[in-house]
Amino acid sequence: MFGRRKKKGAAEDAAGEAEQVVDSVDTEADEAEAERERVRLEPGPRPDGPWDSSEVRDPAEGRVDLGGLFVPGVDGMELRVEVAGDAIVAATVVLRDSAVQLQAFAAPKREGIWGEVREEIASGITQQGGIVDEVEGPLGWELRAQVPVQLPDGTGGFQVVRFVGVDGPRWFLRGVISGQGAVQPQAAGLLEQIFRDTVVVRGEGPMAPRDPIVLKLPNDAQMVPEGVQQEEGSRFSGGMGQLQRGPEITEVR
Repeated sequence: MFGRRKKKGAAEDAAGEAEQVVDSVDTEADEAEAERERVRLEPGPRPDGPWDSSEVRDPAEGRVDLGGLFVPGVDGMELRVEVAGDAIVAATVVLRDSAVQLQAFAAPKREGIWGEVREEIASGITQQGGIVDEVEGPLGWELRAQVPVQLPDGTGGFQVVRFVGVDGPRWFLRGVISGQGAVQPQAAGLLEQIFRDTVVVRGEGPMAPRDPIVLKLPNDAQMVPEGVQQEEGSRFSGGMGQLQRGPEITEVR
């Protein structure tokens, strides 16, 4: 009798353990599904921008026409473009000791990608030994990161950057804020306003999600190599400098 009871008890224990494993798997599956739902939400309202080209009467008013983006012009700013192969894929606005890189991508019609992109950026930075905090800032959820870099003297250091993003109708606009605007976010008000007031021109043609929206140089713009002295009297209003091809601020993957 004792032996049979022991065998029965062992079977009951095994069944109980199996139920716990099943419950654990179900819980993990539920959590994974909830996480997928969190990062694939539909694009939310954008009462303060950035704007779709269909939402602005005259995108060129007060902005520089880069084709896929209309970038606001402000006094004293320098505008650089980043090139991948033969295509211009990003624009960087330099304002005093801060900068914001603007890059637009195609996105699904009813699904935002910023949540998913944040996770990928954060994972890539932490894998390289960086530090990332996800916070809700003036532009919504963003990443404030310390990215490992090699300093001019060959030693290792960190660059402080802010990754911001907004999902729009069939597009996603990402901004990378560096310089004092990243070190002291409260000093980045003008850069954030430039990001908000940017207009995205997605176009009607088919594009795969995450394909970069290609930009172009404005008419009669001149490419000025970095470090070359600029001539007096820029063609841009508001005292903006001429276009320069600058170093690309790349997403860490």
